[in-house]
Amino acid sequence: MAMEFGPRRGIYIDFSAEPAAGPSPLTAEELATFETLDLLYRCTCALLYNYVPTSGHPGGSISCGRFVAGLIFDSLDYDLSDPDREDADILSYAAGHKALGLYAMWALRDEIASCAGGDLLPDDLSKRLRLEDLLGFRRNPVTVAPLYKRFRAKPLDGHPTPATPFVRLATGASGVGLASSLGLALAAADYFGDDAPRVHIVEGEGGMTPGRVGEAMAAAGTASLGNVVLHIDWNQSSIDSNHVCRDAAQPGDYVQWTPMEFAYLHDWNVLYVPDGMDFPQVIAAQRRAAALANGQPTAIVYRTTKGWNYGIEGRASHGAGHKLCSAGFYEALRPLTERIGLQLPTCDAGATNCRDGRESTVLEQCLWDALTVLRKAVAREEPTVAALAARLRDARRRLETRRRKPRPGAPSLEGLYAVTAKHGQATPPELLLKPGTRTTLRGELGRVLNFLNRSSGGGVLAAAADLLDSTSIATAGDGFGARYYNRRSNPASRLLSIGGICEDAMCGMLAGISTFGRHLGAGASYGAFIAPLGHIAARLHAIGAQARQAVTGEPYRPMVVVCGHAGLKTGEDGPTHADPQPLQLLQDNFPRGTVITLTPWEPQELWPLTSAALARHPAVIAPFVTRPAEIVPDRAAHNLAPATQAAQGVYLLRRARGTGDGVVVLQGSGVAYAFVYETLPLLEAAGVDLDVYYVSSVELFELLSREEQAAIFPQRHAEEAMGITDFTLPTMHRWITSPLGRSATVHPYWKGHFLGSGQPERVLEEAGLDGRSQFDAVVRYAKLRKGLSRKFVSVS
Repeated sequence: MAMEFGPRRGIYIDFSAEPAAGPSPLTAEELATFETLDLLYRCTCALLYNYVPTSGHPGGSISCGRFVAGLIFDSLDYDLSDPDREDADILSYAAGHKALGLYAMWALRDEIASCAGGDLLPDDLSKRLRLEDLLGFRRNPVTVAPLYKRFRAKPLDGHPTPATPFVRLATGASGVGLASSLGLALAAADYFGDDAPRVHIVEGEGGMTPGRVGEAMAAAGTASLGNVVLHIDWNQSSIDSNHVCRDAAQPGDYVQWTPMEFAYLHDWNVLYVPDGMDFPQVIAAQRRAAALANGQPTAIVYRTTKGWNYGIEGRASHGAGHKLCSAGFYEALRPLTERIGLQLPTCDAGATNCRDGRESTVLEQCLWDALTVLRKAVAREEPTVAALAARLRDARRRLETRRRKPRPGAPSLEGLYAVTAKHGQATPPELLLKPGTRTTLRGELGRVLNFLNRSSGGGVLAAAADLLDSTSIATAGDGFGARYYNRRSNPASRLLSIGGICEDAMCGMLAGISTFGRHLGAGASYGAFIAPLGHIAARLHAIGAQARQAVTGEPYRPMVVVCGHAGLKTGEDGPTHADPQPLQLLQDNFPRGTVITLTPWEPQELWPLTSAALARHPAVIAPFVTRPAEIVPDRAAHNLAPATQAAQGVYLLRRARGTGDGVVVLQGSGVAYAFVYETLPLLEAAGVDLDVYYVSSVELFELLSREEQAAIFPQRHAEEAMGITDFTLPTMHRWITSPLGRSATVHPYWKGHFLGSGQPERVLEEAGLDGRSQFDAVVRYAKLRKGLSRKFVSVS
């Protein structure tokens, strides 16, 4: 018996099986306009690949060009003069390798608007992408090429970032762009409500093969993100294969589904366009998608040809094209040159010298001469320019007519930042803890996130890898809708279902949610898993934030990556889960200010650290919180610095009473609790007097001035300190600089093996990080520092 899909909310429409094509949605004149535009576009793609060394992916840029043209000149409601309008529809290139096509289409659109009189364009050049800016394709900002400098061209990244107008995200890592684009859509839907901006996403079938894509598409279908339209360029060709998917009876080289089956499986509406190079079919499908109102996301699958009419097709055109100024290149542009009666520059004897110089002024001049020919070609197409400019005005008129406004009760991050500014590092009364009681670090982080959520009217959207309650991040959603968010049936909830055990897609979607600018996305899992699996999404989010800031000057938009069940106190789960390595993946591992890790040792430090991190507006905040319940320490009774000091990032937890026998630096809740409650009494009984520092956030410390850093942790202390950490030895190198100190530092791997399973106390004992073992290590270190010249009292 054949298996069939069960009931779906989404619907399937095959444009080859029904009279969907009907009467053509385009008149003969309109079709001619789009055909002329596509000719100009294909030729621009060919020019860029020819004249810019290592210039990207012509084949996929060309195969998506016709449906992208339909989007920006027929479907999207947006204002070309204001690329930052948050009420406008969004076009997101999840397929970041199609950047060549994005830049070509953006530049042509700008040139068309300029030829039409310029009223469509912004006055600020930073908000435009001109033909001149194509001189910056895949160029570094330090480039000194003469025309690049003369025209103040933008450096256009090899994969798009928000340095480019209308680009919201840094994409390119396969699958991450789709997840983060869906995050944008979810945030827009939650903020604007029923008439939210639509998010149109460009991807290919090859870009759908990463596992994170299935996770993200499951999340979008489950949450009923009806403002999403995914445009799939099904050309069947990747870098290595011309048969990516199963096609009828022919098995795929990579996967055994078609893009239609894949999307429909996840409860999406699916529209199949059998000829994605046919403008009437493309436009008809896009208009049909706009009319769907069942609340489910939509995928339009266009069957296309990679490298169509370029002269090189399939995988051969994926990351390669015609050789420099070859006969094949000129043949690809012949329809344009014959149409306009102009010739392109040729690589004569002088120009061929550019083959050996990637920054050649000769090749740059050739590109500019070719772009000048293209500019003349656009100017000569007066009917096309007029018709397309009218469509751009229609897009702006449609947007104005919609009058989109935030929904009643929409979240406001201003409230979140106002409450952190009000309280600073002083814990709000609602979150104060009584010394001597017991609670978990994860639980207190959940309470902090819930306090911020209530302060922002629901501005925190939280998720977990099937660990909402286990990591306590579910607490962030208390007081809002019950359990999982659904745009139609449960829009008040602040808890997201993202595909199940899916740290990868979760972090991608949270990055998009935070990027939209109206929410704080927060996700939790075991630190052992979320730090490595979320690393790519976190890095791309930081790249995008940095690019956006360079253009707008605005602060970064944080996402929170909760590394839960951190450290050795998750010992019952064994070394696969109780992993000391995750901090090393994130701490001090990104450009300054983009990521802030938090390593509190006790629950009272959660508010000061979170508040201090939010005040710094990093792109990513990564708190490491443990699982077991702990005693809330009476810090004053133990002669410990107040919890507010944690906001410095490093602080003197306990000062030596005299001249001191050395310096110890702690990091991690497991070792800190053992040190305070077990090791310190032993040291005091033995007469060992120490300055004890705690590292609560490397990045917060490094954001202080050099003078503040030196006052808190003098360099001389780094030269004489030893370390005790829940994490790996390299995370201590910033604080322990001497060979003696590093050899004395104790960490989970200092005995040279992965640790076993068991109760937390037993795992710490095996690691040599329990209280007594810490005492022995400190005494050994103190004796070595004193050259065995001082006797310490023996403690049994």
